Amino acid sequence: MILVDGVEQQVIEVTDRALHYGDGLFETLAVAGGRVRHLERHLRRLQSGCARLGIAAPDPELLSREVLQLCHQQQDSVIKIIITRGSGGRGYRPPANAAPRRILMRSEWPAYPATAQTEGVRVRLCRMRLGCNPGLAGVKHLNRLEQVLARAEWDDPSIVEGLMRDADGHVVEGTMSNLFAVLDGVLLTPELSLCGVRGIMREIVLETAARCGLAPVERKIPTEALLRADEVFLTNSLIGVWPVRRFESAEFPVGDVTRRLMGALEETAGV
Repeated sequence: MILVDGVEQQVIEVTDRALHYGDGLFETLAVAGGRVRHLERHLRRLQSGCARLGIAAPDPELLSREVLQLCHQQQDSVIKIIITRGSGGRGYRPPANAAPRRILMRSEWPAYPATAQTEGVRVRLCRMRLGCNPGLAGVKHLNRLEQVLARAEWDDPSIVEGLMRDADGHVVEGTMSNLFAVLDGVLLTPELSLCGVRGIMREIVLETAARCGLAPVERKIPTEALLRADEVFLTNSLIGVWPVRRFESAEFPVGDVTRRLMGALEETAGV
């Protein structure tokens, strides 16, 4: 089911700037057991992203109603919200009278590996690098070509994710996930001042880790440092937390810190 500006349809105008320039942003929400997870956080980040891009943000109450309309009588599914600047003529300059367009889509729950959370997953290092741009860092904008090309690098079904670096060789994130590592007893996650997406689950894990007394640190993580980590795990709004079992030649256990955080997150969710 797809809603375009509140109307059930599957077409938009070809003049929409999202098609021409990737001029917009998006959110991906999990619906589990008929309940939308972290809706307020997603809407808050959407409002912040619109402000960063200079797009008039839609009414969050309207978006909430449309999200709930899409997930009505649904158990497990995925809701994607796309906000574009709307239609415009030729040229990069945003039109002064742009009318933002909202697109909401409901999809089936992905067929993730059943043992991902209990046994961990295998990931690889991508050749495609992330470009550095402080003005867009953290924003979940529609320009995802780097991730598209990175994900095209492998078709081995045993590898579920690829990690991406910046130009200096620091690991920043996965193609669809944020990264955490335990190194020398310290919980680390890459700092995202130059590139990368500030994920909702990343935010929740950082808050949960602080409550658990783990004192998480955001800093640059060189690839070679990640290879000697004690524990590694990935996060996003759909997968929650996935321990990493293997990254290139390195193997990791599902360690105590990862298990502790997964348990704390389950308690918070009321599971």
